[in-house]
Amino acid sequence: MTNLQVGRLLSGTTAEGPGRRTAVWTQGCSIRCVGCINPHLFTKRGGQSVPVSAVVEAAIDSGDEGLTLLGGEPFDQSTAIAELCAIAQDAGLGVIAFSGYTHAELAGRADLSGVDLLVDGPYVRERPEGRRPLVGSENQRFVHLTDRYVGQLPWSNTVEVRVGPDGAINLAGFLRDADLERFSDGIGRRRLGRGRAS
Repeated sequence: MTNLQVGRLLSGTTAEGPGRRTAVWTQGCSIRCVGCINPHLFTKRGGQSVPVSAVVEAAIDSGDEGLTLLGGEPFDQSTAIAELCAIAQDAGLGVIAFSGYTHAELAGRADLSGVDLLVDGPYVRERPEGRRPLVGSENQRFVHLTDRYVGQLPWSNTVEVRVGPDGAINLAGFLRDADLERFSDGIGRRRLGRGRAS
């Protein structure tokens, strides 16, 4: 069984695509887009090595409809991602994958047969997206590789906030830079003042 280097795993989220999903943020990115929302996932160091079957089991145990693969860059771990997608597909789960590579670039280097929806293209800070949900820049595309998610994309970006028993704040979803700054300002100073935010 292949392992995937995972920076973060979140089951039961409704902020990372249609329906309840398990979101998987892979650790490591060779593209390293300027202005990326997840620069802490650029390095291959960090995160944890997780069997791909365990990711699918987490989604099934949570009652999720599918997986959303984010990064980092999922396809920098193309062998593990292909195996993860195949197991997910066999279990009846849908798969949405975000990649800084274009569909044409991936077609020559990755097995996309288990992916239902590919959101492709690098983040380009100079071309911010102001209309479509789930993407950061205008060049990024929704490439439907199956019909599973046709017509099911959310109409607006949503953010999910979870506060753990230890006071740690866990965010999922998509915030534009200005929204993220306002959110951080609203909670950061008060929470950090008590030493509880992470």
